[in-house]
Amino acid sequence: SLPIGVCYGLNGNNLPPPSEVVGLYKRSGIEFLRLYEPRSDVLEALRGSGLAVALCPANEDLANIAQRPDAADAWVNTNIAPYMSDVLFRWIILGNEVIPGPLANYVPAAIANTRNSLAAIGLANVTVTTAIPGNALEASYPPSAGAFSSDVTDVMIAVAGILASSGAPLMINVYPYFSYASNPSQVSVDYALFAATTPVVTDGSFLYYDLFDAMVDAFHAALEKIGYPGLRLAIGESGWPSAGNDPFTSIDNAMIYNRNLVNHVLTNGTPRRPGEIMETFLFAMFNENLKQGAVEQNFGFFYPNMNPVYPFW
Repeated sequence: SLPIGVCYGLNGNNLPPPSEVVGLYKRSGIEFLRLYEPRSDVLEALRGSGLAVALCPANEDLANIAQRPDAADAWVNTNIAPYMSDVLFRWIILGNEVIPGPLANYVPAAIANTRNSLAAIGLANVTVTTAIPGNALEASYPPSAGAFSSDVTDVMIAVAGILASSGAPLMINVYPYFSYASNPSQVSVDYALFAATTPVVTDGSFLYYDLFDAMVDAFHAALEKIGYPGLRLAIGESGWPSAGNDPFTSIDNAMIYNRNLVNHVLTNGTPRRPGEIMETFLFAMFNENLKQGAVEQNFGFFYPNMNPVYPFW
């Protein structure tokens, strides 16, 4: 088994029962599971599984959790406390891609209140963080130019401060696929798939052989610029679709990207952080037929019937 996670999305009307899904994770040797909403049927299925769980409150609950400590207590007492004796909660992710956006300013207080609520039930060691997308950056090329957008700089200073105070990493969702598919004349497929054999980008003393590292280091540079050079990163999502946008999507490309990503994150940091191994979640467990558009519906390692889309695990 590998210390790697896979995101368990539920945007499908033909997905297997949660108990079967948990069994599939365990058979596949996947150690971490990311869940985007506190579904009681999934949490029940996770009892005794030994899987380390990353749980997100629904984004619509963020404002309440941020504004009212008793609402954070209620969320924890409803969704964590009843399961904590036999479900291993390792991460709570307050807001998935809500920075930038109208909910962004709730994130720092939501993290603080949730940490306090977890500590009150003896779970002070759970990592509490948020997950942000690439468009939180206004500049990312070259990586040393990485900078947060002006509209999120203040909230990111607050988020970074509260994460630094607990030693938690900032989660980032990183998708070289979208950069490549939207700009194939400038981005080579080898650079996107970790297959380049010579440096593609030279950024001062840093040499980049793959787009993933360049995207991650743009976040490191952005954190340096707001005064948090020591803040660690974790990968909240990364993946490659197997269909939906030929020729950029294919089973081969998806398999190569994900295989190379796993090998890379388990053994390497990035040029800016060479020794730093990042906790990583791959997206996603299943093809989800209620997501928007063919590409978004084809990120899965497995079909809803639990057959693999390609050999991987």
